[in-house]
Amino acid sequence: MVAFGGALGSFRRRGTPEAASEADEARALDAAIPDLDWRAFPRGTEISRFEAPSGPLARVALGPVAGPRVLLVPGATGSKEDFVLMMPLFAASGYRVESFDLAGQYESADAGPWNLTPPRANYDERLFLDDLLAVLDDAAGPAHVLGYSFAGTLAQLALLERPDRFASLTLLSAPPEPGQAFRGIKRIGPISGITSARRAAALMLWGIRNNLNRVPPGRHAFVRERFALTRRESVDDIIALMMRTPDVRAAVNASAVPKLVAVGEHDLWPRELHARYAAEIGARFVVYPTGHSPCETAPHQLVRDMAALFAETDLTP
Repeated sequence: MVAFGGALGSFRRRGTPEAASEADEARALDAAIPDLDWRAFPRGTEISRFEAPSGPLARVALGPVAGPRVLLVPGATGSKEDFVLMMPLFAASGYRVESFDLAGQYESADAGPWNLTPPRANYDERLFLDDLLAVLDDAAGPAHVLGYSFAGTLAQLALLERPDRFASLTLLSAPPEPGQAFRGIKRIGPISGITSARRAAALMLWGIRNNLNRVPPGRHAFVRERFALTRRESVDDIIALMMRTPDVRAAVNASAVPKLVAVGEHDLWPRELHARYAAEIGARFVVYPTGHSPCETAPHQLVRDMAALFAETDLTP
């Protein structure tokens, strides 16, 4: 795969002419992204299996082993491939960037509650959280962690449980309200509280399969291929968890790690809900001219803003 941008460079302070020029460049690079094969990782990507508490998780890594660690965590119906355009940007600047498929999702379909001791019936919050903590513990020192959508909630819970493992936290298109997280979604929010998790999951899957978001043909082909391996029960259980999202706002706000909330202006949830959540947890807030998946459609802009967040820490190349 060809990366469309180079290394991250040194991002200038916002409001300067140099920063404006870099912002324009990032937007132009994102606008030039063609349709592509989302299964093709950059040359040099290490592909492996990680033995997590719930079973084997498909994992990828790119960049120098000794580089500062960046962990990108996908959400429901997602996978490590969602970050295929971001990974070479981080690696080119000396970061060790990693991602993995959640239990039950895509190439981690063999991981699940039946592998736990003792076995459990569902993909519950503790299963996903213990897997994430095990991945974080697989290398020394803290990491810059991005949680995408449902994984944004997981990342916040992991931060509260193991703050020593976090250098920074980025929430990408994550649920911006506790409790029944779908109540604030545009158009269908008002009826989301009267349906079951399985029916809500079925509606979401139908929309993705039928390409209601109008993604390019190459992306849609990959998404349909991914569905063939993803376990339906894992999707149902994640949707059920999102219908009872824990309220961690005060505790996350009290954390000293730098935080970023990043969303597309056409996200599932209204922009104002994300902006309010960012303020409640003490995070920077950025918006891109895209939808729910800036990691796919605005990777250069997202990596640029994450690099600025990383610069507030000691964990940089």
